[in-house]
Amino acid sequence: MKKDFYLTRYALIIKRLERSPATYAELEDYLLNSFEFQDAKLSSYSIRTLQRDIKDIANLFNFDIHNKKKGDNRYYIESRPVMEVDEYNQRLLESFQIMNAVNSQPDFAEFVYLESRNPRGIQNFYDLLFAIRNKRIIEFRHFKYKDQSTSSRKVHPYALKESKDRWYLIALDTKDEKLKAFGLDRISDLTVNKAGFKLEQRFNLKEHFKNAFGIMNLEEEPVKVIIRSTKEQAEYIKSSPLHHSQQIHKETDKSVDFIYDLFPTYDFIQEILSFGKQAKVIEPKSLAEKIKETLKESIRQYDDSSLE
Repeated sequence: MKKDFYLTRYALIIKRLERSPATYAELEDYLLNSFEFQDAKLSSYSIRTLQRDIKDIANLFNFDIHNKKKGDNRYYIESRPVMEVDEYNQRLLESFQIMNAVNSQPDFAEFVYLESRNPRGIQNFYDLLFAIRNKRIIEFRHFKYKDQSTSSRKVHPYALKESKDRWYLIALDTKDEKLKAFGLDRISDLTVNKAGFKLEQRFNLKEHFKNAFGIMNLEEEPVKVIIRSTKEQAEYIKSSPLHHSQQIHKETDKSVDFIYDLFPTYDFIQEILSFGKQAKVIEPKSLAEKIKETLKESIRQYDDSSLE
């Protein structure tokens, strides 16, 4: 068995057992007939390897896989992680599957096209995670796009949050005691102090993130937002929800109304604008007016003779 093939095995085992319980023979048949095993030219999968894989899956992905000792001796997933951890593990598993798939093909660059991306502050990820878990005060320099300035910050790190392929540090700025988001790609000269801090109980991040879209904004209350989409665009929105609160409010032959419970942040407005004429805000009226004004400003820019 190839040593660098273990992550692919884990992914396949989980995928098969999520469908239904299976005996060792059924698992072996499923794995050996998978395209992954065929591409790797593997023709065997022992019970000993399966038992070792089950232990590793439990440690890595927090999936408890057990075997019914009586009857048909089928393996099954006994428990799954809580929703937040499960989502993380699922994304981790997907990343492993993609990584193994492309690494197994030496000529993958001929038919797998990845988006061009530059590293965005990931070099500080572990240090920040350590500081958050151990409640350590951190200091760093942060570059601000708006006025092209760099400032020194001393903060209490609370969480890391991803938004549109970028990572942000959510932290309490000791200068003004406000909760802020700092782009990891703009953080430099990071120092993790030995001094610790106490979490501010007034900030319930878990509750906030439940209604957040993009980067947080604790000064706004979540509102009911209704977006009307064309039938074609609705299929994309259904398959990839804009927010976990998304529900279908109304559906006709020509359109679909989606309802959300979230913070109507700048990021959310930009997401709606990206749909163009395929979607529009129905409620609240204030949000619809804000988007309308944004579109008018865009048109005025194109009419501005100074752009010529």
